[in-house]
Amino acid sequence: MAGEKRITLEIFRYNPEDGGEPFFQSYEVEYLNHWVVLDAINWIKDEIDGTIAHRWTCRMGVCGSCGMMVNGEPKLSCHSLLRDYAPGPVRVEPLQHFPVEKDLMIDKSGFMERLAEVKPYIIRDDVNDTGNGEYLQTPAQIAAYHEHSMCINCMLCYAGCPVMSLEPAFLGPAALALGQRYNLDSRDKGQAERVDAMSGDEGLWGCTFVGECSVVCPKHVDPAGAIQKGKIAAAKQWYANFIKPKGAKK
Repeated sequence: MAGEKRITLEIFRYNPEDGGEPFFQSYEVEYLNHWVVLDAINWIKDEIDGTIAHRWTCRMGVCGSCGMMVNGEPKLSCHSLLRDYAPGPVRVEPLQHFPVEKDLMIDKSGFMERLAEVKPYIIRDDVNDTGNGEYLQTPAQIAAYHEHSMCINCMLCYAGCPVMSLEPAFLGPAALALGQRYNLDSRDKGQAERVDAMSGDEGLWGCTFVGECSVVCPKHVDPAGAIQKGKIAAAKQWYANFIKPKGAKK
């Protein structure tokens, strides 16, 4: 293959079914100037070692499936240019804070369970009251939640969050941001149904506001900002319930 330069990738290898210990395997590749880390991994798999296990789909930063640790940082491998890591080596590992299925592939089941807990969908029981099923929004109402709706479930924020390494039961940045996205949606009436999952010690109040989740987010969702908005809303609700006269209607 004709290329411009050479660089070494140190790829994490591990197969839990074999009972062996994880290790790093080095591969040297020639790369073109426009190549990203994912291009190099795909070339290695196609041309050198077909046993490497990794995930990818769109190669456009949309699907979120190619998240990996690249030189210790959570990255979308399809958006990480190899030339930015020259002269190398480039160490590629699975996202931290997740169980490893094999090599660069993580087990996503825990993340999917966390998403389900926050009920990430519009909840209301009067869908047809408008006559046509539409609930129009003003630009300001859309702007209230739009930033937090751009999540592609890449899970980079979980790999970047220091709380995840200390509290494995923490709901995590993406799930909390998505729950808050719907709480901020003028069409939604489900905030009361999300409060138990989102307001506990393993939810909003488990966040220590380091902010690394927002730093590593490739779509600028700002999970840390969404969580702080959720804390403010929860505190206001607690205070309102505290001062409300006994027996008063909600």
